[in-house]
This record gives sequence, structure tokens and C-alpha cells, in this order.
Amino acid sequence: MLTDTKLKALKVQDASYRMADSNGLCIEVRPTGAKVWRYRYRINDKASMVTIGEYPAVSLQQARTERDKLRAMVKAGTNPAHAQRAARAANVERNANTFGAIGLEYLAKREREGITAHSVERDRRALETYLAPIYDSPISDVTAPMLLAALRKLEQRGVIETTHRARALAGRVFKYAIATGRGERNPAADLTGALERLQVRHFPSVTKPEQIGALLRALHSYQGSVVTQAALKLAPLVFVRPGELRHAKWEDIDLDAAEWRYMVTKTKTQHIVPLSTQAVAILRELHPYTKRSAYVFPSERTASRPMSENTINAALRGMGYDRDTMTGHGFRAMARTLLDEVLGFRPDYIEHQLAHTVKDPLGRAYNRTTHLPERTKMMQAWSDYLDALRDDSGKVVSIGKRRAR
Repeated sequence: MLTDTKLKALKVQDASYRMADSNGLCIEVRPTGAKVWRYRYRINDKASMVTIGEYPAVSLQQARTERDKLRAMVKAGTNPAHAQRAARAANVERNANTFGAIGLEYLAKREREGITAHSVERDRRALETYLAPIYDSPISDVTAPMLLAALRKLEQRGVIETTHRARALAGRVFKYAIATGRGERNPAADLTGALERLQVRHFPSVTKPEQIGALLRALHSYQGSVVTQAALKLAPLVFVRPGELRHAKWEDIDLDAAEWRYMVTKTKTQHIVPLSTQAVAILRELHPYTKRSAYVFPSERTASRPMSENTINAALRGMGYDRDTMTGHGFRAMARTLLDEVLGFRPDYIEHQLAHTVKDPLGRAYNRTTHLPERTKMMQAWSDYLDALRDDSGKVVSIGKRRAR
């Protein structure tokens, strides 16, 4: 039988050789100097051998304990070599199905379904940074406490909204893993109530007529790039979501018909924006500058990408409007408020134009063309009203409260 003294004294030779211990256990000394534990056995009248581990990482006592387990396996009719191969295959599959790998696969699927490249990149960064502690973990090993520990790091930085977004993203990845047979449960669902509560935040906006007039004069006096100037002028006229404005494409705009038709990413429905004469004029003036790009408002760096999501807000900051006063998203609140309270248009017209989901009396979603003639009149009236507010005289224009039918 072998001892530690004998094991340490074994010399390297030109070819591999083995020294027996007992009950099939032996040590194999290789020309490289490695000393490897092997277990020799017979099953179904065939000789076979499996590797246990390398000495001294696996001690003599540990090797004997593992040998006894393998002997019991043979007596039960199980081939240790087959069991090892199955375990290795399962381990490879387990390591391939990490949270990060499945997360990237999920995002690739979402991108094929039409999610914007910006959203995919944002979620990819979230996977690799915010959820880094579980990124390389097999998804089946991730527990609620593990996910909570990763999210706590974000929570401690005070970025509560980002924390909840990361939790929601993790939940979607776990659900995708379950749907594709690589996960059994969603630990994100177990964290309900465990994180600091998210406070509802409303986008700041300018809604008083005299303040809107000053804002519009500032927008039309902006001295930045031609593309940014046009985006600033158009934003209050169409009051679409900032991301939809940035990703506007010339192919979706019919200047002769005065319409902009595009797919709303948030609701996966087609939306129609009737373009006022003022909006058409802005786009016609811009067209010669950006017509070679697919995007109406391309990036300054490359025409193959839309302008940065920070462009509009940065321009507003440069004009003296801080993040608590006005944002690119604030043009929507501005329109919603004044179209109802000042111009008196029906709330359902306004909600349709904001691309919100509006149901008919039977609970069915209206289609994109619902109330289109009325909405076209509303958009022109809105642009005319904004022009009046921008009047250099500084007078506050009141068209009078009326209710459009």
C-alpha cells in the first residue's frame, strides 16, 4: 500500500507508470511530473479506468474515500466512466447556461422583435454592470438572496429607479430561462417588498402660457447645430416621446400628405402624427441637410445613428432650463395640459395623439386612424397657438376655453 512518504519519493521517468495502492486505486506518474490518482475496475467483464484527481491536491485519504464510492457504484451496476462523462456534460451545459449568457440571448431575441438598438445596449450594460455579481453564475444556481445582494449595491448608491429597473430586467431573463427549459423559478419575484420603494416621479414641464412663450422664443433662438435646432423646434409641435423623435426616419414621413407614421416601441402599435404646416416647414428646411441619412435627426458623429438621447436635454440646460424645470419629455405634459384646459379639445383626442392606449366602450383598443380628421385639426390648432405664444410682443394669448366635438 502507498504512503505519503512513498508518494513523494516517486521519480519521473521517460514514460508514464503506475504504482498500486489497494482495491483498484493506483497512482500514475507521468513524464510531466504529474501524479494522478486512477481507479481500475471491471464491469460487464470489461476492464476500465477513471481518473480521481491529482496528488497532492487530492490526498491519499481523499483518493481512498473516492475509490470506495466508485467501488460501490460498480457493485450497484453503474459504470463510473459513464457517470463521469454525464456529469461533465451536465457541468458544461450548466456553465453555458449562465445568467449572463441567457440574458444576452434574450436581448438578441428582443432586438429581432424590433426593440431599439439603444434599449438593447442599455439592458446589456445593466446585465454586465448592475447585475455583474450573478452574471457568470449558472442561472439555476441564482437565488433570491444572491440577486438581492447585487441590487443592494445599487440601492446603497441611491439610484432607486435604476435598482428597480435592474430587478425587472432580471425577472424577464429568469422568465425567458423558464420558458426555454433552462430555469425553474424566478427569484426576482421573491424580492417584492425587499427593496426601497420607488417614488413615482413626474416629468417636469412648463405649462403656464407666459412661460411657454419664453421657452419657445429660447428654442427658436438656439444657436447650436442645424439638426438640434430643428429637433428643438419640432418637439413641442408633435409632442412624441423623446426616443421616438430621435429615431424618426425620413421613410416614415410623408411631407406631401403631412403625416408621420411609425411603430410605437412601447405599445407595439402603429401611430400617426398629423403634421401641421409649421411642422412640415421645419422638416422641409431640414431635409437637404440630413436626407442622406435614414434618420431625420442623425448623430453629429455618424449619419448611421440617431442623435444622442442627451442632445435635447443638454440644449435645454444650455438655455437655462434645469432638469427640475423642463425636459424633452415635458413637451408631452405641456400639450396634454393646454390642449385640454386652454384649447378645450376632447381628452380622448389628446390621449390618442399621445399614443396612449385608449379603449372603446366595449373595451377594445381603438386603431391608429381613430379620430384622425379631428386630431389633424387639433395639431394645427396647437401649432397656431404655440406660434401666438411665441409672439415677440410677449403678450399671453388666450384662445378661450372651448370643447372640441
